Amino acid sequence: MSKKTALIYATVDGHTQKICNRLQDILLEHDQPAEVINIENFKGDLSGFDRIILGASIRYGVHDKKIIELINTRQAELESKKTAFFSVNLVARKAEKSSPETNPYVVKFFKQISWRPDVAETFAGMLDYPRYSFFDRTMIRLIMWMTKGPTDPKTVKEFTNWEKVDAFGKRLAEL
Repeated sequence: MSKKTALIYATVDGHTQKICNRLQDILLEHDQPAEVINIENFKGDLSGFDRIILGASIRYGVHDKKIIELINTRQAELESKKTAFFSVNLVARKAEKSSPETNPYVVKFFKQISWRPDVAETFAGMLDYPRYSFFDRTMIRLIMWMTKGPTDPKTVKEFTNWEKVDAFGKRLAEL
């Protein structure tokens, strides 16, 4: 019997959904059905799933509060299934901050919650200044300036290592 997977994500600009769609494709290649669900549309029923994969992007240093709320209110149910978590953030563009153990946002995240997934991963996200509001563009440019990243307001750059996403998808298929 094949395992059914829920890929529940929170995204600000759509990149975390793009990663979930790629993970879904990999699971389907392994004959494992997977449903991609935006946390905004999640109805709360996890009973039909053997595996729960949670993905969340970072904006201003924090993961989406609805993902954290799901974890905190459904921890026992999550612990009864195979689970994974992945974070999408621009700090992960730096090799020394690209793992769950070294990424400051993921380290902070796991200090704030008691749930531990079976597998965790961190992916670099996408920088798309032209899509951002004036405020977001200004703030993200300041953060990028402080972290020695791109600050040109015309910059559109995907930092995601898709081979790493594919490897994570294969790990999920083996969960």
